[in-house]
Amino acid sequence: MTTLICGVDVSSAALDVRLGRDGVIRRFANDAAGIAELVGLCKEHQVDLVALEATGGYERLAVAMLWGAGIATAVVNPRAVRRFAEAMGFLEKTDRIDSGIIAWFAEVKQVMPQRPAGETQRRLAALVTRLRQLTELRTAQNNQRRLVTDPVALASFAELLGVIARQIKAIAEDISKLIASDPLWRKLDLAWREIKGVADRTVARLMAELPEIGTLSNKAVGKLAGLAPLARDSGKLSGNRPVRGGRSGVRSILFVVAELVRRHDPDFAAFHRRLTLAGKPKKVIRVALAHKLLVRLNAKARAVRAQIASPA
Repeated sequence: MTTLICGVDVSSAALDVRLGRDGVIRRFANDAAGIAELVGLCKEHQVDLVALEATGGYERLAVAMLWGAGIATAVVNPRAVRRFAEAMGFLEKTDRIDSGIIAWFAEVKQVMPQRPAGETQRRLAALVTRLRQLTELRTAQNNQRRLVTDPVALASFAELLGVIARQIKAIAEDISKLIASDPLWRKLDLAWREIKGVADRTVARLMAELPEIGTLSNKAVGKLAGLAPLARDSGKLSGNRPVRGGRSGVRSILFVVAELVRRHDPDFAAFHRRLTLAGKPKKVIRVALAHKLLVRLNAKARAVRAQIASPA
């Protein structure tokens, strides 16, 4: 059975479309009307899958509308697509070429459809992102205020910091209510907090930025977070195992929380001590602790999901 894949190169204003590697080429506006035309084209040609490059969020409306119309959709990594294009000899880059390359990449890679996050998941992600932005803004304002002595300038800082504090409190409360309203999130919250050092913000960040947790193997979830050592061997050379890629936001929070957990959990403390005595570099120890924490969180999430799927 032949699979027809529609490749879509996404920009803020337009969707450049190609059916298959070298089929029909069209351009639609990246708005509701243009996407409706894309839906019509896909239905007319009985497209099996639409593959779009991740483009900083400009693809979200198209993904939502395509799924809403019953058309399977997947979002692919633009870096992987570009490397694939170069490997296939396509050094030039235009929107029309890219749309065909995306379809070809999805075919060769056998990309599977990825259903978009639901409204509750999207809202949680938006709130968590805003909370992080406000926290970073508060830190920046406090740092800028340190050497200020002028009363008017200090009053300006105080007023702005007061607004930021109120917004942080309000958004944190909204996040807590959202988590409490979802049966899975509520149980995950309780399970993860059994690990001393894991608090509300860690729970929210993981739920928002790593919703797959508990559905993947430890190896797969480690790669997704960018905490899985990657082999670099060739011939007689056995290279270092670096970590790279993955979701930087998840990785950064795990680095911080793993250090807190180490101070309270004897198992983590012993693991840290063993690596230190073995002479491992500090960065290696830091990654290993974060990975160990992720594995434990993944195990707890897997148990919670199994409990919900098969209630006693």
